[in-house]
Amino acid sequence: MSILAIIRFYIQLIKTPQTGLLIFTAFAAYRSAGGGLDVWNLMFALAGMLFAISGTTALNMVFDRDIDAVMARTKNRPIPKGIITPKTASIFGWTLIIAGSLINFWMSWLYGLVITAGVFFDLVVYTIWLKRKSPWSIVFGGLSGGMPILAGRVLVTEQIDFIGILLMLAIVLWIPTHILTMAMNHSKDYKLAGVPTFPNVFGFNSARIFIAVTNLFAAGILLTVGYLLQINHSGIVAMRIGSLIMLILSLRLILKPSEKANFTLFKYASLFMAGAMLVFAL
Repeated sequence: MSILAIIRFYIQLIKTPQTGLLIFTAFAAYRSAGGGLDVWNLMFALAGMLFAISGTTALNMVFDRDIDAVMARTKNRPIPKGIITPKTASIFGWTLIIAGSLINFWMSWLYGLVITAGVFFDLVVYTIWLKRKSPWSIVFGGLSGGMPILAGRVLVTEQIDFIGILLMLAIVLWIPTHILTMAMNHSKDYKLAGVPTFPNVFGFNSARIFIAVTNLFAAGILLTVGYLLQINHSGIVAMRIGSLIMLILSLRLILKPSEKANFTLFKYASLFMAGAMLVFAL
């Protein structure tokens, strides 16, 4: 097997699109607080976060390898296919987490603590404890996803401030959209694997309502943050229009639930979140 092929399989362990989005939210929060670090220190800080998140994702795949082997969506991942052994993936994951933690705590004890909390919620609370036991595990999965954006603020403010908490809450409320949409699209797989997802336990309509409501709250929080940060007029107008569209799509999903309406809201929610982060970053 070529070196490039091996690298490609290790990259699959860290879910680069998901990890990249979390790093971007951290950068947006950092910029929203005014920035201030020189380029090299900023890159160093983000590298520490990247290592910690990537290592956690790799370890998640180690713990979930039996589930991944059953599900059609995940059975071709490197560990179920036998390309990377659980032991090797564990060493890879822990090495990244330790290296990332050393960098993070060197940057700031609070920065390191916030990112470590994200690792704990994701790996221990979500993956090991709740994922196979409760459909509400998505809440704790969301908490871990909200830590990078909070850490981005902490990197500048050196404290957990109100805006940082609001941004974290917006991410926590946005993440179920992705998780629940995937759970509905692959409901048979999750049943086969014995994972109690929200749609399978409470029904698809309840899941769609949950998605709509959480997205509305997330949009409202982001708009509020925009006002608190006193972003420019164009940014506020764009977020107002975006929030209005979110309201329309959410009401459509609640009043006329369908797979198409759910997919439309899922795509739009991701676009809205990315747009809001871009506004905060500029």
